[in-house]
Amino acid sequence: MKLRTWIGTAGVIVLGMTACAPPIELQLDPESKVFFETARLVMTGEEEDIFRHLPDAESRKEFMADFWAKRDPDPTSVTNEFKEEFEKRIEYANKHFNEGRRGMNTDRGRIYIYLGPPEKTEYYPLAQDDFGSGADLWWIYYRYDLGIEFRDTRNTNSFEMVQVLGNLMQAMEEAKLGAVFQNQDAAGRYLDFDASYNASRREIVVSIPVKKLNFKEEEGLLKAAFDFEFFLYKTGGAKKEKFTASQSFSGKPEDVEKSRAMVFSFPYDLPPGKTYVDIILIGKDGLGKSRKIFTLKN
Repeated sequence: MKLRTWIGTAGVIVLGMTACAPPIELQLDPESKVFFETARLVMTGEEEDIFRHLPDAESRKEFMADFWAKRDPDPTSVTNEFKEEFEKRIEYANKHFNEGRRGMNTDRGRIYIYLGPPEKTEYYPLAQDDFGSGADLWWIYYRYDLGIEFRDTRNTNSFEMVQVLGNLMQAMEEAKLGAVFQNQDAAGRYLDFDASYNASRREIVVSIPVKKLNFKEEEGLLKAAFDFEFFLYKTGGAKKEKFTASQSFSGKPEDVEKSRAMVFSFPYDLPPGKTYVDIILIGKDGLGKSRKIFTLKN
């Protein structure tokens, strides 16, 4: 992916994106090949590295099941809403953004797959500036505080992304990890957190910022409870380990107000070297579900 960065007079970061260079082709069984062709669009770099090192169809089948399950916003429902929405967006992109290549591989198609339909569009048949001349199209996403400009400089109905107002990269990364933002409050759509490894104590440490949490108040205390799912992969290998845990927090309002984060520790003997640690954080009492992948080193 070629990235062009420019800071405008208003201090807005502007990004230009062109098609990614094709990766080295994998020798896959038919089921895995169909999966990888589209799922790679929302794979994180860590997930693709893991997938590329899986030795056989059986291990890839397990990976595929995990891949969609981790992104399921409501495991108690019959359907996986993320997977259904993703497949609908792929179909729409291929149908409506065919620019001499499959729609899902175009700039508009990829943005649509990540973010869904814009809430507002603006079209200008002739524009001319530093990005060249041609038809100009803006997609506005109020729920992400994003404006994305596409330009048809070759007059072939092929629109390339030339400018972004807002934090597109963050929205894309959240989408890759399973966020489904439709009909959700933008401020509460994603709960950020951090993780590290304490080698001397042999613990994985998870830190959750308190500023965006809605606590449950009981008997003068603020409380929050979470379920954690950990998927661990040795980098460059196919071995996977998994464990789950539940932890809670309770504190006086004045103490919580002074705190920057809640810190939870999980005993685990991490192997030497680097390990991908995929953490799913499920908040109880309406705190939501979030997910991040970390590279931890022992």
